[in-house]
Amino acid sequence: MTLAPIDRPLRAILTAGLIAGTFDITDAFVFSYLYRGVSPVRVLQSVAYGALGPSSYNLGLRSAALGLFVHFFIALTATSVFYLASRKLPILLQRPILFGAAYGLAVYVFMYYVVMPLSKIARTPTLAPVSLINQLSIHILGVGITIAFILSRFVKQDTTLHSNSRAVTT
Repeated sequence: MTLAPIDRPLRAILTAGLIAGTFDITDAFVFSYLYRGVSPVRVLQSVAYGALGPSSYNLGLRSAALGLFVHFFIALTATSVFYLASRKLPILLQRPILFGAAYGLAVYVFMYYVVMPLSKIARTPTLAPVSLINQLSIHILGVGITIAFILSRFVKQDTTLHSNSRAVTT
């Protein structure tokens, strides 16, 4: 079954965004537990804190579910932005490691210096060196490079599909 042209970009964005989001939240769970003894529910509540404020920690699984939703919404939005940029700047997908790493760093800066200060967190958190290294690493490797690499694979598939369909029809 061949996907309709509109379905392929959506499938690419969903695949890349869900995988990058899963890498990022898994890193948050593991790092927070090993470094500070924080549970995954508390990690998700801290994501929801940006929308709910301190009450997030009193709402149990409801705020954790909201945190999970917000987390993946952000991951899919970041993926959509990169995908749209790559339509105008194809080099982004031709060099996914380089531009993915740069994009991961840009996502980190945007989240920590724009989103968090504008949310109910109302500030940029001060990170211990080990936390900063972890955050930069996951954003560069798990978010940026993952998004760029997966999207680049979809574009290569599109190119192959289009060239094969032209060869058959000509």
